[in-house]
Amino acid sequence: MTLPGWRDWAFAVRTYAAAMLALFLALWIDLPRPYWALGTVYITSQVLSGATRSKAIYRICGTALGAAVSVALVPNLIDAPVLLSLAVALWVALCLYISLLDRTPASYLPMLAGYTAALIGFPAVDDPGAIFDTAVARSEEIGLGIVCASLAATLVLPQSAAPVIVARLESWVAEARSWTLAALRRTRTSQADETGQRLRLASDALALDALGLALRNEASGAKRAAAAFAPLRQHMLMVLPIVATLSDRVAALEQAGALPIRVRAILSDLALWLSAEDDPDGAARLRQRIADIDPNLDRDPSWTNLLLASLAARLRDIIDLRQDLRVLRGHLQAGTAPDAPLAFAYTARVTRIRHRDHGLAAFSAFGVFVSLLTCCAIWIATGWPDGSSAPMMGAVACCLFATQDDPAPQILGFSNSALIGAVGAGIYLFAILPIATSFEMLALALAPALILCGLAMTRPRTALIGMGAALNGATLLALQSSYSGEFAPFANGVIASVVGMWVGAVVTRLIRSVGAAWSARRLVRINRRSLTAAAAGRGTGHGLELAALMLDRVGLIAPRLAMLPQGEAEAFGDLLGDVRVGINLVELRRVRRRLTGRARISVDEALALAARRLRGRDGPDLLGALDDALDAVGRAAPTPERRAALIGLTGLRRGLFPEASPYRDASHLPNDQELAA
Repeated sequence: MTLPGWRDWAFAVRTYAAAMLALFLALWIDLPRPYWALGTVYITSQVLSGATRSKAIYRICGTALGAAVSVALVPNLIDAPVLLSLAVALWVALCLYISLLDRTPASYLPMLAGYTAALIGFPAVDDPGAIFDTAVARSEEIGLGIVCASLAATLVLPQSAAPVIVARLESWVAEARSWTLAALRRTRTSQADETGQRLRLASDALALDALGLALRNEASGAKRAAAAFAPLRQHMLMVLPIVATLSDRVAALEQAGALPIRVRAILSDLALWLSAEDDPDGAARLRQRIADIDPNLDRDPSWTNLLLASLAARLRDIIDLRQDLRVLRGHLQAGTAPDAPLAFAYTARVTRIRHRDHGLAAFSAFGVFVSLLTCCAIWIATGWPDGSSAPMMGAVACCLFATQDDPAPQILGFSNSALIGAVGAGIYLFAILPIATSFEMLALALAPALILCGLAMTRPRTALIGMGAALNGATLLALQSSYSGEFAPFANGVIASVVGMWVGAVVTRLIRSVGAAWSARRLVRINRRSLTAAAAGRGTGHGLELAALMLDRVGLIAPRLAMLPQGEAEAFGDLLGDVRVGINLVELRRVRRRLTGRARISVDEALALAARRLRGRDGPDLLGALDDALDAVGRAAPTPERRAALIGLTGLRRGLFPEASPYRDASHLPNDQELAA
């Protein structure tokens, strides 16, 4: 076990200081529940300063919106507790649904708006006439905690996300380079190892998202480098299908005995260039050599020339991507924004494309809705005096972990942290606080427990326990301007909070919980539907847009497959192969408009059969249709669109039928003069 470093201690002490500042100001202003300000500091604080700031404004706006909804609902429905429970549950479910469609810090706004209405509305049923004052007070307390956490993160030893991003980028580039070098050197690796490496690269690229958002919200000069992050993330993802295509073309040419000596030399020199330091002159020389071996694709091109043309395009892409990654890494290290166009410019338009799963979001919202109604039914049926804490904490727990495939274990872990916080709160409430006669003594007494919680929050494995213990402990302590150590309200609050979270876990397990395999299969099916739409001419209008969307899903699939047994994970097949097929489908759709006569008719027929096949329906021979399309387009007049169509058809044929015999066997191996023609 690694001992906490100085940055961990700095975060823990900084968060504790922010919490004490929030508590002091809340007591000084004489807010009714100052402990909400203390607890908010711990639920807001993140190790990276930008991550704390990125959530702050959304949390404040979400809290204000939730407070406004509670003011609208409680006075009007107080005489109909069932309708009030139904209205609040519907509101929380709607807000959670909206939140789950957004994978940025902006999602905190609707999420906070949802469960803040429960936090304010349910405890206010005993005094509905004071709901406006209560809502204002809760907003002030929560807002005060958010402001104190943000100020501390900005002013006291702020930790930038830029060094973390650069370190992870270096590790990612090293692994991507090893995969690319294996393809260039024709190194044989097992299918399982190669698939695992591809998925790991996709998952790691998506994992940088949170760091990029934190970088964008930093108060330091490093935030200027955030402009380099959006293309960086998309460049990283685009490396995957391009290297996979390169590997496929090299393998196909080698299998046919048609990989020319000059091409082998270029592959070897490109491998050396990728392993060396930045060398723009070397990149320019490699581009010129690639242009020399790129065939013209005159009338009736051979299969070998089609593969060589596709390979040449991918080799240029590899050079452009590697150059850009070096440039973007430099901007991240220097804290500057890119000031020149990137070589691989195609990803500029797709940097903000993300997968949105409306079905799973609705499913999660329904689970939270049922959980809240169950808690409210228990509260209303038993007449429990402090039972409002059950739906209140149930709403918080269910919303916080709704992004998980199976939120139940996380909710139970949160309830366990609440029990830990309750034990600590009980010790403080009945043994320590009675002798704390000033704020200074109170702050000193709370320091060991809260700093320990802060240290726990710096470790991924213990972050949930640390945050939950601090939040629930502060709530159960109910620190106010005067001491009140009554056991009955304390015990009722603990029981109600834990019951609410347990009910949420049970209902979630029965209604909402799914396994990693289920989620992965669902994402694969969604990707396949995107392919079908692309073949049928629906959906996105650019191949890279579809690739960005599909790669985003591949990145979401990858960590789920890592949790499955190897045999079960291998059953999902070549996910990057689907992405390559999608790129070629959309590009064929795009260039077919400039084709005429038989060429256009044959491409349309091949696309229609591809859509039929992707829907899982049997039909005429798709491979034969692709060969017919290659024949017809190959005889068309030379144009840029014809060349793009030939490369697209080649990619589609290799993607859908990698084991098929060549479209047209080369009569001989091209010599260097032919390649230079």
